[in-house]
Amino acid sequence: MKMTKIVLGLVTLVSLSANAAKINQEKSVFGWLGTKVTGKHIGTVNVKSGNVVVEDKKIKSGTVVIDLKTINTTDLTGEWKKKLENHLMADDFFNVKKYPTATLEIKKVYAKTIMADLTIKGNTSQVEFPYTMKDNKIMGTLTFDRTKFGMRYKSGNYFKDLGDKLINNEVKIDYNIVLM
Repeated sequence: MKMTKIVLGLVTLVSLSANAAKINQEKSVFGWLGTKVTGKHIGTVNVKSGNVVVEDKKIKSGTVVIDLKTINTTDLTGEWKKKLENHLMADDFFNVKKYPTATLEIKKVYAKTIMADLTIKGNTSQVEFPYTMKDNKIMGTLTFDRTKFGMRYKSGNYFKDLGDKLINNEVKIDYNIVLM
């Protein structure tokens, strides 16, 4: 009986000091930027699910699942928009049929920097990126090298003499995560 009270007391203490907050999928925004020699494309992708553990207004851990089926190009319209979205969802890039989600798992947080494992197409690579937290919002920019996840299409690392057809390896994600 005494041990049960001690365990319940510890559980209560832990739950008061660290709270796992669900991510509000409707209000959270991931904006992406892909660049190439001749220009760029921008768009959005939705959060499928996730939660973030916050203690004393500091991030401790968390997981974000990104719904790759929602890749949206916002700088194009009509036929060209549809073509780019289909290409991004195809095997050359995210292979959404086989890998419909990407996952970001927060491993460590120090100062205003997050270290996390990013998993895309079954490949995991560590990423490090800054964040700002205000009230129930976490904001910042994450940049990753798409070739670490098997996306080699028109990469100068793998194909030579691409000229103005080269697509840069870095993808930039501006995020605004809203917690419930």
